[in-house]
Amino acid sequence: MITLSNLKKQFGETIACDIPSFTVNDGDVLGLVGNNGAGKTTLFRLMLDLLKADEGTVSIDGINPAESEDWKMTTAAYIDDGFLIDYLTPEEYFSFLGKISGMDQTTVDERLAQYDYLAGGEIFGQKKLIRNLSAGNKQKVGIISALMRQPKLVILDEPFNFLDPTSQSALKRMLSDYSKQTGATVIISSHNLQHTVDISTRIALLEKGRIIRDLHNENGSASDELTEYFEVQEPPQTV
Repeated sequence: MITLSNLKKQFGETIACDIPSFTVNDGDVLGLVGNNGAGKTTLFRLMLDLLKADEGTVSIDGINPAESEDWKMTTAAYIDDGFLIDYLTPEEYFSFLGKISGMDQTTVDERLAQYDYLAGGEIFGQKKLIRNLSAGNKQKVGIISALMRQPKLVILDEPFNFLDPTSQSALKRMLSDYSKQTGATVIISSHNLQHTVDISTRIALLEKGRIIRDLHNENGSASDELTEYFEVQEPPQTV
């Protein structure tokens, strides 16, 4: 379980996060949606102790990430390609992550085999450094690296960015299956409302750093309300 309590972050006059109270339950697939500047990435960085809060706390299974690193044993995230070691090949990178996570190479290979359909023949066996991969393939490496440890909590910022339609479909199925099969909590942010509605059991709508709606999404039930919120209003006609 994740709890946010009186969590605040401000940059100058801009409020990036102001969440009095919010709880993410075990097994939730939570989608964060909002326009640019709504505070989605800031919230992720606060949760992962990549950014210090001005006030308040984050708790992951009773652990404050700002005070202990024990939460890292059960949490994995991919925010951007700054998480990658780009002078390695994908295979070298995955082996390195496996080693520091206590996995032998056989276990690493077995886990990577589960993601062949997302890799699409473009990641494994290409003998390319990560820095020389396309933006989409870097995205795939980051997502696979987050999932291969089989974490209890997965946090992905805009995971559908740069992916082609086939890869987007594969990722939706993979994240949904992962949560159902393991009971893991998955939190994603995305500008793509349809993808978010397709996989999320719950959707939090952010505006100017605040969660203004917490929507249950059984069978896509949040779709109409989100569409109405983001619908562009036609400007008044002038004569």
